[in-house]
Amino acid sequence: MGIKRGTTLATAAIVVVLAATACGPTDDKAADTTKPVGAAAAQDYGQAPAAADGAAGAKPAGQLTAAPDDKLGQILTDSAGLTLYRFDKDTAKPPKSNCDGDCEKTWPVVAAGDVTAAAGMDPALLGEVVRTDGSKQLTVAGWPAYRFNKDTKAGDVNGQGVGGVWFAFGPDGKKAAKADAAAPAPSPEGGAAEADGKLSVAKDPKLGDHIVDGKGMTVYRFKPDTQWPMTSKCVGDCLAKWPVVAPLEKAKDKGIVEKNYTVLNRPDGQKQQSVDCWPVYTFTGDKKPGDVNGQGVGGTWYAVSPDGKLITVQ
Repeated sequence: MGIKRGTTLATAAIVVVLAATACGPTDDKAADTTKPVGAAAAQDYGQAPAAADGAAGAKPAGQLTAAPDDKLGQILTDSAGLTLYRFDKDTAKPPKSNCDGDCEKTWPVVAAGDVTAAAGMDPALLGEVVRTDGSKQLTVAGWPAYRFNKDTKAGDVNGQGVGGVWFAFGPDGKKAAKADAAAPAPSPEGGAAEADGKLSVAKDPKLGDHIVDGKGMTVYRFKPDTQWPMTSKCVGDCLAKWPVVAPLEKAKDKGIVEKNYTVLNRPDGQKQQSVDCWPVYTFTGDKKPGDVNGQGVGGTWYAVSPDGKLITVQ
């Protein structure tokens, strides 16, 4: 692979799909429309820019650097100063990448080839793995290496902790962390909302019965999503405004549909709760329990009834 022995990325759009056999079509159409409550904001956060090329456009790392980070200690960066990451769902022995398709649009692979070990780093840690498309990917201590499409400048570590499965490399190929550091914090971009136990039902004067998470925060659905196949079209910047609801064991209230109370495995590594096979979210614009500021936003975001249907009121 031509390893030398010695001492910005475009925003990617992904479509999240799970072909869950338990989730079949129903009469509840996500495209049904009614006027939103009040003067809801017109901006639609669900639209993401066109996707970048995947492994075919992979770039090599060049001169690696062990860069200092206040929270993580030393992190491994490429010649442009961009952080390199590893994926917990990959394997190092033997090396194998399990990030393909939409995943690699969010997490561009680092091509094998032009790479020089960082100062003080053991060059023997560098290797390569052949991907399913035949291309070669850089490995560090056997782990396939990636960049994150939300890192736009040197020193960014926005991919750290995403989905609980993506972590910056340390120069030794392990997850970067200070010796006395706690577990890495989730990324602010696209981190799953803490549902705090189980979903339940709350009452609102205008919305009536609607689903809330364990903290009492309103739960929403996104109209462009689909139930069959179960698909989330909220990606990129959308997730910063509408965090996914993390998986839950069951609902508190018997009125909440649990027949298709399934979990969506997103290509970015996150797992998302669904109600009747509809992916559900919270809204960062809701600051306290009982807030329904996300209702009707962009004509695409609505609270969810206990049976998983959209609540679209006049």
